[in-house]
Amino acid sequence: MGQPKKQSTTQKSLAAQGKADFTESNDPESFAQGLKPVLMEAIQDVLDELETVYDNVSKGAKDHIHSDEIILTIGKSKTVESYLKAAAHYRNFTVIVAETCPSFSGHEMARGLSSAGISTVLVPDSSIYAIMSRVNKVILGAHAILANGGMFAVTGSLLVATAARAHSTPVVICAGQFKLTPLWNVYHQYGALDFADPSSVLGFDEGSLVDKVDVINPYYDYVAPELFDVYITNELGGFFPI
Repeated sequence: MGQPKKQSTTQKSLAAQGKADFTESNDPESFAQGLKPVLMEAIQDVLDELETVYDNVSKGAKDHIHSDEIILTIGKSKTVESYLKAAAHYRNFTVIVAETCPSFSGHEMARGLSSAGISTVLVPDSSIYAIMSRVNKVILGAHAILANGGMFAVTGSLLVATAARAHSTPVVICAGQFKLTPLWNVYHQYGALDFADPSSVLGFDEGSLVDKVDVINPYYDYVAPELFDVYITNELGGFFPI
């Protein structure tokens, strides 16, 4: 019988290198040192995106908003505010802002748009359905864009989107790409598990009534993907939710 062949120097070197790599990869300190620059780069990418998200989302504003349109929005969204202000450089239009009770964040939104010279009308949330027939387009912000194409947005967004669907009014969502998440809404069909102080809905001074009811004040609505038409982000441009 013949003698077994000896391993070449190259084979031995590769085997030793592989063993060294395996040992190094299992060393916690070496692994942490190798991971650190990757994490720092990822964090820097997020910071860079946050610094430019409003300008990048607003780049195509003039293509989606036309002169003499009536736009409806709700709450205070810095992304939507920047988007509308960018469009105002090229178009003349009117924005109707729902006041977003009980936080009344729509008041701040209305002041910001009005100070930029945009024709702005502040309305109570109860008027949304009544005025929707006169609205040309709805523009909303998002707290998170979910894996199924739906989103979490400020309370009242579901009311707006539902009214818009009943009147065949297009709904546009403006949000940075960093708000995309692989998560799904598995908690509730209409909202998230984030609740605000119920006393802003029903004060504790209403003692006789407070003792008899449970008051729920959800901070975010869940809006299903079939209730809006297009997402506009800073990196991907516009795309359909489903």
